[in-house]
Amino acid sequence: MDKSPAGISGQYARSGNDYNQPDDQAASSRRGRYRHAIVRQWDTPSRNAPGRHEFYHSSFKRSSQHLNYRSVNSAQDFNALTRQEIMDDLVSKSYRFGDRYDGRDHGLYASSIKKYTSASKRPLNRAEQSQLIGLLQNFSVTRSWNWRSLTTTLHSFTSAGVFTPHRHLDARVKLTQTALLSTLLDAIIFKCNQKAEASNIGAQAVANLLWAMAKLVDNRQERKPGLNEAVAALLPHMNAQKDQFIPQHIANLLWAMAKLLDNGQERTPGLNEAVASLLPDVNAHKAHFKPQEIANLLWAMAKLVNNGQEQTPEFNEAMASLLPLVNAHKDQFIPQHIANLLWAMAKLQDNGRKQTPGLKGAVAVLLPLVNAQKDQFNAQGITNLLWAMAKLVDNGHERTPGLKEAVAALLPHVNAQKDQFNAQGITNSLWAMAKLVDNRHAVTPGLKEAVAALLPFVNAKKNQFIPQHVANLLWAMAKLVDNGQEQTSELNEAVAALLPRVSAQKANFKPQEIANL
Repeated sequence: MDKSPAGISGQYARSGNDYNQPDDQAASSRRGRYRHAIVRQWDTPSRNAPGRHEFYHSSFKRSSQHLNYRSVNSAQDFNALTRQEIMDDLVSKSYRFGDRYDGRDHGLYASSIKKYTSASKRPLNRAEQSQLIGLLQNFSVTRSWNWRSLTTTLHSFTSAGVFTPHRHLDARVKLTQTALLSTLLDAIIFKCNQKAEASNIGAQAVANLLWAMAKLVDNRQERKPGLNEAVAALLPHMNAQKDQFIPQHIANLLWAMAKLLDNGQERTPGLNEAVASLLPDVNAHKAHFKPQEIANLLWAMAKLVNNGQEQTPEFNEAMASLLPLVNAHKDQFIPQHIANLLWAMAKLQDNGRKQTPGLKGAVAVLLPLVNAQKDQFNAQGITNLLWAMAKLVDNGHERTPGLKEAVAALLPHVNAQKDQFNAQGITNSLWAMAKLVDNRHAVTPGLKEAVAALLPFVNAKKNQFIPQHVANLLWAMAKLVDNGQEQTSELNEAVAALLPRVSAQKANFKPQEIANL
């Protein structure tokens, strides 16, 4: 039970319509998503300025400029972006110039979709995605595209939610998504393997591409053919560019490495080398990291350790250089950062980092911020924080000033946001409350109410629980009852809903889960 993975990047934490726009802080905190990285987007140069491969005039530029600089009317602007003549113009450019076409207008179009979603403060919804995909059937990516076009297109479409696998997607939409992503990845792999082309890739392109690939798997994108190969093809270029990365790149890349590993990327020698090449840069650039980058880096390091990262001297130095920054920037952390950081502190301690200098001090700095910003945490933040509190108590922090107050501040918000918890959130929250009472945390009225608020959703979401959830939930029910939780009809119904799932998924339980059950 104690090794139950929980927290920010759980594989089952995403619902199909959630928004995780990494470039928009307010949208992320309002709409229930925690962003992990900001990726700097290139501004495509104006067609009026002569460029190195400037050999045609773009009629699309004028309409896109008009779109980008006026106020957003969602239906009007999106319809303007999905006019058939726009795609006809792109197809015409690609056909007319053939192997000389560098993809710049396609990249500009992808960027306009990203700007629309940024201005709307949400990703494409399912209807918009379906409307756009109908147009993108003729959006042809070729190997002649340059790095900027490939990078802008993959990053923009990924950020905008073009590739997000919404539930109940039409088969046509899925097919077009797969085909478009496959051709993008094929072109990236091809360029990585061409010496002349590969030499033109810059540090920002490497960082943006790897971020986008990590984001794809973070959005529950299936492991499409070419994704692993594209990551593997990019990693040597990441190592070659290691001296060119700015602090933002370093934070984004370590987040990407951690996210890829957490979603099944093989830990190859190339990936290990890529991580190792970044770690010294964390210490070297420590004075230049922004609060979000500090949170992302510590989250990434916790995830890397959780996925088998060797705690080398370079890793330890990077960790030691980041922890004092938590105190230095404590007044600048938003709720998302606080949740990510406390989750990371708890996960690091749970993986043997209890004696790390500065770690306990960072926890003590963060706990009062939970109470101060308690009204601003969303369901996922509440889940991650409760899990972190439970793990911190499990690792000897029960007397840390502010911990009990932080738990007490969060519990009423479980009831207030109960309908926002997904299957993993329900599991982790109930597990955390059970773990707290199992470690002598008082079964307060607030805790009882929080448990009671979540129990009906166990039955309602019973078909969404994976074996790990089932084992953790039944363990939690038993521990809660064992520590004085009243055996109500809702609790009995929750147990009754879970028991058939044990039988149905019996072949998929791990040894620890069998023991817990």
